[in-house]
Amino acid sequence: MATKPEHQPAPSLIEAPRPSVERIQQELATAQSIDDFFGKEGIFARLFAGTLEHMLEAELTAHLGYEAYAASGRNSGNSRNGKRARSIRTSSGDMTIQVPRDRTSAFQPVLLEKYQTSTNELEEKIIALYAKGVSTRDIQETLQDLYGVEVSAQTISTITDKVWSQVEAWQTRPLAAVYPIVYLDAIHLKLRRDGRVANTAVYIVLGVDVDGQRDVLGHWVGDGAEGANFWLSVVTDLQARGVEDVFIACIDGLTGFKEAIHAVFPQTQIQRCIIHQVRQSLSYVSWKDRKAFVADLKTIYQAPTREAGEERLLELGERWGDRYAVAVRSWEKNWEDLATMFDYPAEIRRLIYTTNTVEGYNRQLRKVVKTKGALPSADAARKLLYLVTMGITKTWTAPVFNWAKIRNQLAIRFEGRFPM
Repeated sequence: MATKPEHQPAPSLIEAPRPSVERIQQELATAQSIDDFFGKEGIFARLFAGTLEHMLEAELTAHLGYEAYAASGRNSGNSRNGKRARSIRTSSGDMTIQVPRDRTSAFQPVLLEKYQTSTNELEEKIIALYAKGVSTRDIQETLQDLYGVEVSAQTISTITDKVWSQVEAWQTRPLAAVYPIVYLDAIHLKLRRDGRVANTAVYIVLGVDVDGQRDVLGHWVGDGAEGANFWLSVVTDLQARGVEDVFIACIDGLTGFKEAIHAVFPQTQIQRCIIHQVRQSLSYVSWKDRKAFVADLKTIYQAPTREAGEERLLELGERWGDRYAVAVRSWEKNWEDLATMFDYPAEIRRLIYTTNTVEGYNRQLRKVVKTKGALPSADAARKLLYLVTMGITKTWTAPVFNWAKIRNQLAIRFEGRFPM
């Protein structure tokens, strides 16, 4: 018996026949309006199906090693065995194509994977819509209206689940050894847990590497534990993924946050967010005094030096200490971590005095999350946040403004720790 020809799919794809000029002219002649080009009965769909069938036939010919009806195919051990209908969803609409078969069932087209029911183009459209926060129902309606394609909710879920391996790979990827600046913050979203909807924290770390490039280092969905305890597990995970040193950590005012960071990175300097501190202290100040109180606070954190800031803080206590003791005491108690920024030049101070860098990223996440209602699981939350993040960070191509100057300042300030 003759040996079976080797499978040679690549040449068949190159040499696949194209639709004839006559066929294209015939199809175009049937058009009476622009709508005739689209949808499952449209001209594009018919041309696409015909071309795809020709290419599959060419693949089978390469697989068998002989043309249809050729004498060389006799007693070859394999032959053509009819066709089977297969439905494919594309952006041109739903269509049915005829996939050729061989008698031994060894033929597996390279062009069309075994269980593929839609083109990658359509799957990318579904994932892009999902990443924008569009609901499953709205995705279904959009695909039906634009492309004449009917897609079930289960199919949409299956397609978006295909990115799960990418989510896991991204969340566990190795990180840089050194991050001069990191911002640690959290957003809250609604998750279904144990039959009820719970407001759940998602912890986020955004880092600036030694080249000034911003990067989201990960998302960690909270398990209900106290924030500071959970942050310890987050920082430990960063260390396990290769982070050896962090120069400055910008945080909010969560109790125990500083201790959680120093448990893993004891040399890291802490900068509490000034904006968070202002908001927290104003919660103890009456409306009629807030404008004047804020004006006095500005003289503290906008002071040129640490010593000048401390003088302004003393004046704040003298003026408001009797009336708003708790508000003033919160600044005095946290002064060491609020004043870290005074150790640095204006370029670095601008970067670290507030967590606005990560807050801007968080705002873009919230725009999507708020349209989804309650998410069914922590994995669904991670999947959505990953897809949104990929869309946000693809524009993060430039380093932090004025980074060359900042890099020099950091290299001097952290001599021996800054990688040269």
